[in-house]
Amino acid sequence: MSADLSKRLVPDELWELVAPLLPSFTARPQGGGTAPRDERAVFTAAVYVLTSGCAWRHLPPTFGTASATAHRRFTVWIEVGLWRRLHRAVLDELGVRGEVDWTSAIVDAASVRAKKGRSLTGPNPVDRGKKKGSKLHVLADAQDIPLAVAVSGANMHDSFALKPLILGTPAVSVPPGTTAARPVKLRADKAYFSAEHLSWLRERGLVARIARPGIESGERLGRHRWKIERSIAWLFGNRRLTIRYERKGSHFLAFLGLAAALTCYKKLAKPAT
Repeated sequence: MSADLSKRLVPDELWELVAPLLPSFTARPQGGGTAPRDERAVFTAAVYVLTSGCAWRHLPPTFGTASATAHRRFTVWIEVGLWRRLHRAVLDELGVRGEVDWTSAIVDAASVRAKKGRSLTGPNPVDRGKKKGSKLHVLADAQDIPLAVAVSGANMHDSFALKPLILGTPAVSVPPGTTAARPVKLRADKAYFSAEHLSWLRERGLVARIARPGIESGERLGRHRWKIERSIAWLFGNRRLTIRYERKGSHFLAFLGLAAALTCYKKLAKPAT
């Protein structure tokens, strides 16, 4: 694999976060089997598939790893929760630097067409219900850093993802000498409004800023909407997420988790101000 391509897709600083999270290779007692591949090359292949949108079988030979082997390793990493733990690790680094803005959290969703797969798919309401699709759910901080992500069928109402997203937001590390942080407000459009949600958020000390249907404009997010829209746009900058080709919903969710981790890493890679 080209050294320049490897460094561009997976810089040394990112690899330092990834390497400790990878499961160790254990040789079979009876011997034989497949020798371990270059883990960094496999990880870089996964990043390349995510960002370029290419099929695993179309991986350039410069990666030095068979596409089937890379795909199998990707599946193993899904099983051990690598992508979720990597997202958490990058968020912790941002948290220690004080770059996670807890003044509010913002939630929204976006639908994509699904070419393959049955799990986590459904009739796509934005495509006249003729095509099946999946829906990406994102909860970001006040400065568009994705804190939690999820996938559902395109026909699932946005509001059903609200509680799982909030409960799935990790307890991110904070700068030394400061107390544990959590969002102060929750901003969302009227699709997320319900008396149950308001009560549930209040019990958790969250101030709800959700538009009320028939009373307030659906633009209640106002000047804050662009932040969650930009966060989702960054995720969609990874071409593998723009149309779903994964047969398994867990694989599509894994790509979304990897995209969230890389989006957070880009923030981390910027010089501290």
